[in-house]
Amino acid sequence: MKILVTGGAGFIGVNCAATFAEKGHDVVIFDNLSRKGSGQNLSWVLNRGRVEFVRGDIRDADMVAGTVRRKGPFHLVLHLAAQAAVTTSVADPRTDFEVNALGTLNLLEAIRLHDPGAAVIYASTNKVYGEMTNLAVSMSNGRYTYTDRPAGIPEDQCLDFHSPYGCSKGSADQYCRDYARMYGLKTVVMRQSCIYGYHQFGIEDQGWVAWFCIATALGKPITIYGDGRQVRDVLFIDDLVQAYERAFEQMDRISGGTFNIGGGPENTLSLHELIQELESLAGRRIPLNYSNWRPGDQKIYIGDISLAREKLGWTPAVRPREGIEKLYSWVIENRSFFETF
Repeated sequence: MKILVTGGAGFIGVNCAATFAEKGHDVVIFDNLSRKGSGQNLSWVLNRGRVEFVRGDIRDADMVAGTVRRKGPFHLVLHLAAQAAVTTSVADPRTDFEVNALGTLNLLEAIRLHDPGAAVIYASTNKVYGEMTNLAVSMSNGRYTYTDRPAGIPEDQCLDFHSPYGCSKGSADQYCRDYARMYGLKTVVMRQSCIYGYHQFGIEDQGWVAWFCIATALGKPITIYGDGRQVRDVLFIDDLVQAYERAFEQMDRISGGTFNIGGGPENTLSLHELIQELESLAGRRIPLNYSNWRPGDQKIYIGDISLAREKLGWTPAVRPREGIEKLYSWVIENRSFFETF
């Protein structure tokens, strides 16, 4: 196959590119290398072969269309290019919109006009559901829990975009769905939860599992925003890549569909529980600072992934303890880079 990965030098993109290249497919990475760590990720994946790089910005419609026209046709397009931090979207909502919403429209139009046979998988987010303040939340064993949603939040949960990031990603989410309805494109939306793993250069504002691992390894201060009892379902990168593969295999049957892709109820962590795991790995206590809750932060989010199990034949395989140990070991192995990051 030939595969286009927008944002392919990012954490998720570079893992996807490497996996597909190792399986004998030709991969084109489209990225503007604006994020720290993307240059190192790109060098790593280019050395593995079967990967080509196009430096470009998803906000540039002509550049996106030109890449699709010149480098295609593609069997699969993984649309991962994004502005990924809620806090950044609050500070600069225009750039957030241009990257996430307009950038997605640019890509969809390029596919519609120049490569309509390509399958498109869009990396959306659980933030499209908003804060879900109408759901009953209680406390159990020092962590937040849903009072009456043991399986988590299903895909038919009312959308409630909260924060500019939620608005921009949610708009793109809906554009992808509608281009399947209106134009017959083969699109699938993945509403992802807390993906973590190798080649993730997490920062305080985005990629919290990786950031906690990096900060612990380097002895940097960690700030908990909120009370530390907030809970997320977490998903290791290898499981996410497999979900993409399964979705592509089923594309003719699931086109236009939307799936929650996360760890589900069996793979959850509170912030305090992650700290405890890292203290065990590091062999020392980790000092913490506390600050106010951030805009749009959910006390708990656990996605109901039963639809993905049913339609994709997919289920997470890597448990949080195993995944955190793998990520922490990778950070330690690459410590010299992080010291200058």
